[in-house]
This record gives sequence, structure tokens and C-alpha cells, in this order.
Amino acid sequence: MFPRDPVAEGLVASLARPGGNATGLTNTPTLDIYGKQLELLKETIPKTSRVAVLWNAANAAVLAPALKEVERAGRSLGLELQVLGVRGPEDFDRAFEAMTRERPDALFVLQDSMLWTHRQRLADLEAKHRLPTMHGAREHVELGSLMAYGVDFAWHVSRAPFYIDRILKGANPANLPVEQPTKFELVINLKTAKALGLAIPQSILIRADKVIQ
Repeated sequence: MFPRDPVAEGLVASLARPGGNATGLTNTPTLDIYGKQLELLKETIPKTSRVAVLWNAANAAVLAPALKEVERAGRSLGLELQVLGVRGPEDFDRAFEAMTRERPDALFVLQDSMLWTHRQRLADLEAKHRLPTMHGAREHVELGSLMAYGVDFAWHVSRAPFYIDRILKGANPANLPVEQPTKFELVINLKTAKALGLAIPQSILIRADKVIQ
């Protein structure tokens, strides 16, 4: 299992033909997931026109393409984005104070391991500043954030035995394509929606894979 982009990190030559002794699964979805996340956020809160975007600027080398896609998708949806970079939890208060001065309709958090580690702190700040937030992992929603759309990691990991079986039967890892996530999940926290005074559209609820009451 590759936690990030194995091509960018030099672990494989390409996803289609790794070319060495390493292959398997990568947690990194294709960039179009960010547009889908913004679309779902706007559908959930139709009045949305201004969105604050929080990202880990200390991980710019990895996240820059994702941020560019968020900005591109925002323009196509007619959203005004306020991009705020943080480098650690010590920057969270400053970032939330800066974003709330601009009165955004919602917050979009670009998925990152540092932000995931501090997901409870983020959920608390989102509640304090009354910001409906889209994340990329269900664990944020389980701790109080409004919603998440991202990789269904349980299903994705279940694909690992396929590679083990093929290699044990003599397949060359160099010729086994690295598999990107293909199954995603939408998770909604209705308790948080109620606290924020939001009515989640039925079109969103019927597509949700998990609804937290």
C-alpha cells in the first residue's frame, strides 16, 4: 500500500507499468475527486458562493496539484475561494479567525495526514465558528464535522489479496498496474447539520453511504 503518489515519490515508473519490484495500491485518488467534493458541498448548501479552503502549506510539494484542481473546480462552479495555508496546529486559530472575517458560506479542507491527525481540533473550531465543512475522510465526520466524500479505505484495502495471489502465482510486479481508489463514500453528520441550522437536501441524503444521527 502506497500512502501517496508512488510515481511522484519515485517508487514506480508509472501506475500502468511500475517497472520494478514494487506494485500494489495507492491511497491517492485522481484529481477530479476535488471537483466532486466541491460540487457536493454546493449541492448540500445551495446558497454557497464563498468557500474558505484550508490546506497544509508545509506539504506543498505533494498537495500543489490538488490545490490547483480545487481552484479550477471552484472557478467552474462560480465559487469565490479564500485559500489559507497552515503548517501545524499552532496555525489553526489564526487561520479560522482570518477565514471568518471574510464570512465564508462553507469550509473545504484539503485532505492531508497532518490535518487528519488533528481532526478533533478542526471539528471543534468548525463548530465554534459555525462553518459547515467538507472533508475527504469519514473520521472527520464521526468527530463532528458536517460531511466528507473520499476513498472507501475498507473496500480499497480489501483489494490487496489480489496482488498477493497474482505474485504468488508467478506474476512479475513490474507488469502489475498500481491500482488507484475506485470506490468512494459520502458521509453526513445530521446532528452537526441541525446545530448549524442546515436542512440537508434529500438528493444528498439518498446518496449518502453513512448518515450519523
